[in-house]
Amino acid sequence: MKITIQLAAIILWLFSSQSTRAQVDDHAVPVNDSIAKARTAKYNNEFDLIDGVTDLIHNKKGKRADDTGVKQYNKVHISGVPAAGYTLQTGFAGLLVANAAFYTRPDANTSTVLTSFTYTVRNQIIVPVQTSIWTKSNKYNIIVDWRYLKFPSYTYGLGGYNSINDGYLIDYSAIRLHQTLLRELAEDMYAGIGYNMDYFYGIEELNPPAGKVTDLQSYGISKNEFASGLTFNFLYDNRKNPINPEKGNFVNVVYRPNLTNFGNTATWRSLVIDLRKYIKFPNNSDNVLAFWSYEWLTVSGKAPYLMLPNTGGDPYSNTGRGYIQGRYRGGNMAYLEGEYRFRITNNGLLGGVVFANAQSFTEQASNSFETVAPGYGAGLRVKLNKFSRTNVAIDYGFGSHGSGGLFVNLGEVF
Repeated sequence: MKITIQLAAIILWLFSSQSTRAQVDDHAVPVNDSIAKARTAKYNNEFDLIDGVTDLIHNKKGKRADDTGVKQYNKVHISGVPAAGYTLQTGFAGLLVANAAFYTRPDANTSTVLTSFTYTVRNQIIVPVQTSIWTKSNKYNIIVDWRYLKFPSYTYGLGGYNSINDGYLIDYSAIRLHQTLLRELAEDMYAGIGYNMDYFYGIEELNPPAGKVTDLQSYGISKNEFASGLTFNFLYDNRKNPINPEKGNFVNVVYRPNLTNFGNTATWRSLVIDLRKYIKFPNNSDNVLAFWSYEWLTVSGKAPYLMLPNTGGDPYSNTGRGYIQGRYRGGNMAYLEGEYRFRITNNGLLGGVVFANAQSFTEQASNSFETVAPGYGAGLRVKLNKFSRTNVAIDYGFGSHGSGGLFVNLGEVF
């Protein structure tokens, strides 16, 4: 679940970074790739928010350069800070955020750990612990996504025919324990197995429409919902920078059978297919055409209501810009989005995007896709870190029937 507006992470990166050494000596790994060196030299000449803050605090003019051009092995970078944020689903929120970044081996990708505590004006509590640990030569990737939620929020019913005026609050708490082990098969290609457990409890409709059977009631409401199952995962990712890709492809397939052997009251199976493609356009520019397809399917059986595919229900809550999280829900979800990212200032500080998307959910009665909900909008990109290419993404999205709002991320939406 997206941690409000991500302003916490922005403030954290700007003001609160410190380094903690491991118990053994650091090792410097030279960057021998001439392309990487040329890219670093190019970014040295750009300007980002950290340059601006450094100028302001230290009264020091000029752009900072990449300090060493090396990986610092066995050096843990730890940061933590309080902050505030906002999303359509949470309203305003206060946060405490901490993260750590390190290399387990000189030839491994960056490993990360992120945790936070969020409390919102809508009495929501969000506590995630998320890790991505890479082993020697990137042979294995260990991914953990654990979350506790106390999350009163809006639901609008099933399918695509409901109105934004049909929304009402449901309250629930949830525990998510997702973990995956991926093994390298070939360059940029991984496969692996995981175990996912989702437990929702204290589920209650707070203000359902009077004199009407809600979709949740007709689907089947209970105080608790439980889902448990192995996951079978395939990943192909040849993007050089997943934070802000300039070109490349991303394919992620997750099949999850929730069998009665794992504690489920009935067997049901889900499949998620996440496809992304990035093209430089024009080829000699820094502008990028990006495409995203996200298919979330209930292959068989009946998923618990809160586990059904829904708007913004992807791991990073980014599908459906233009709509509040949970605006649409159904047994199957088809989603497509395109975005054009372009530079505004020559120094790289400011950029912009225009985007459009479409989402469709199967109807409960026919199990077929009958409606399409379009979304579109534009946004501003402010360069936070020129070396990681991390942007603060500020978008305004519009949907159908008066839906719309502000959407902010640390990093690109996809």
